[in-house]
Amino acid sequence: MECSSFHTLILCLLLLININTTAHSQSIINTLPGFHGTLPFKLETGYIGVGENDEVQLFYYFIQSENDPERDPLILWLTGGPGCSGFSGLVYEIGPLAFDLEAFDGSFPSFTLNPYSWTKIANIIFIDSPVGTGFSYATTPQAYNSNDTKSAEHNYSFLRKWLLNHPEFVKNRLYVAGDSYGGKITPMVALEIVKGNDAGFEPRMLLQGYIVGNSITNFSKDQNERVPYAHKMALIPDEYFEVASSSCHGEYVNPDPQNMQCLSALQLIKECLSRIYDAHILEPKCISRSGQLILEDDPVDLLSSSKQEQPLCRNYNYVTSYVWANDETVQEALHIRKGTITEWKRCNRSLSYEHDVESVFQHHRLLNEKGFQALVYSGDHDMAIPYLSTLKWICDLNLTLDKDWRPWNVDGQVAGYTMKYKNNEAQLTFATVKGAGHTAPEYKPKQCLAMVNRWLSSYPLYIDISMSELIIPTTFECLAMINDKTFLNDCSA
Repeated sequence: MECSSFHTLILCLLLLININTTAHSQSIINTLPGFHGTLPFKLETGYIGVGENDEVQLFYYFIQSENDPERDPLILWLTGGPGCSGFSGLVYEIGPLAFDLEAFDGSFPSFTLNPYSWTKIANIIFIDSPVGTGFSYATTPQAYNSNDTKSAEHNYSFLRKWLLNHPEFVKNRLYVAGDSYGGKITPMVALEIVKGNDAGFEPRMLLQGYIVGNSITNFSKDQNERVPYAHKMALIPDEYFEVASSSCHGEYVNPDPQNMQCLSALQLIKECLSRIYDAHILEPKCISRSGQLILEDDPVDLLSSSKQEQPLCRNYNYVTSYVWANDETVQEALHIRKGTITEWKRCNRSLSYEHDVESVFQHHRLLNEKGFQALVYSGDHDMAIPYLSTLKWICDLNLTLDKDWRPWNVDGQVAGYTMKYKNNEAQLTFATVKGAGHTAPEYKPKQCLAMVNRWLSSYPLYIDISMSELIIPTTFECLAMINDKTFLNDCSA
């Protein structure tokens, strides 16, 4: 571009400034509306441009570890959906802030501190991905089109650029983590990192493994396990299940349309489950006091209702995020670029998004073969993605069972059950979280922090140890503690 006059020169300079700003921006946030005083942790927000000409601008929240940022691992967190904001994972699952739901009356919400935040042990990047999620946006209409493959590539490009702008974290152990649909994209991003490292791209990332919770692997197969799960949890009678099992031949999602016996059995099962809350089978499904069933995950229409009309269900909790994130002072505090979005949504269900990858089973297999560690957990009361479907694909990996099914405890109480598999250097740890739904940290934050802390510290989950006691032991200390040589491989030499 040539600048032939003073005025043109000014325009050129403004254009260059705009390009630079669009490519990358970051801000340190010391205070937030709704939180009294200075934040007791380091929060950074910003945008990073990815894709052709940086047409996709991905927004993020980065929170430094409250323990030892220089040595603690770095986690890239992918929330589900697709289309659910990283802010949802931050305030409803694993971040240091949580809304004071008891005090919320429909006016501006306030925050409390989450004592079980994963930032107690790790640096975490919460990303609004794919494009169109949260505060992320595109500079052209075409750039809003996305899919699984593009989302994984964009997340990898984001992470590369983020690390180039934060070189102090390049040396930290890196993990990719996600739940629900984010758990589907997680192994895809991990493989993108592996490919980038193999190709010699800078910076070289110290990927150690990945974490997936209540995660989609193959949606059709995941949904197929809902019927066996409902039977195990006494939601349908033996008779219904036996007829469905024998007549449907194990195919409950896409049955033969000519098989009337199967279809009749599935209809009876559907009627039994119609008022069960998939995300947690023991919690009430979202029904207003007028008796109307609320089907949306995010009941935005409830913002205008009075407190007396509020439905008695978990979904109402998500209203707080709409009130907070759409407030002008909040967006100014977060340094949101004006005019880039019309309305913030916790989960954007109107994305231009193609599910182009049917299954990520092979992604899990490849990561295991390459020696990466994996933590796979499921809330045992989640019927949206039943733990049975997760166990099924893990079994199909044909790994060597290292530690069979056994309880893991927190404060002396059973927090769930765990198994561990190995394949040479790679280890895959599976855990259920007792009493948790979809997704587990939202329901059992204390137990999930203990679980991930033990795993990141190379402790077996079934050793009940507190946060203050948790240090990586020597082999001698491990043997003295548990007096069982079969556990030697679970300890760090």
